[in-house]
Amino acid sequence: MYKVRVKHKGQVTVPARIRKKLNMNEGTILEVEERPEGVLLKPMSEIKAGRVVGRKEYEQVIGELDKLRSEWR
Repeated sequence: MYKVRVKHKGQVTVPARIRKKLNMNEGTILEVEERPEGVLLKPMSEIKAGRVVGRKEYEQVIGELDKLRSEWR
């Protein structure tokens, strides 16, 4: 088990061993799920160029990107 500190703006560093094992690189988008026992972070499945996605999935991704943009302004 690892321990991490929450930093300014809620940032945490995922330990390198876990990032490597899960192939998480800079720019990887994580899904954040609130659970009764805490918070679950999991890499979001990658949308590859040319892949056809449904309207719901498209709107979800665009919504998440808009939220991230507003948080960094």
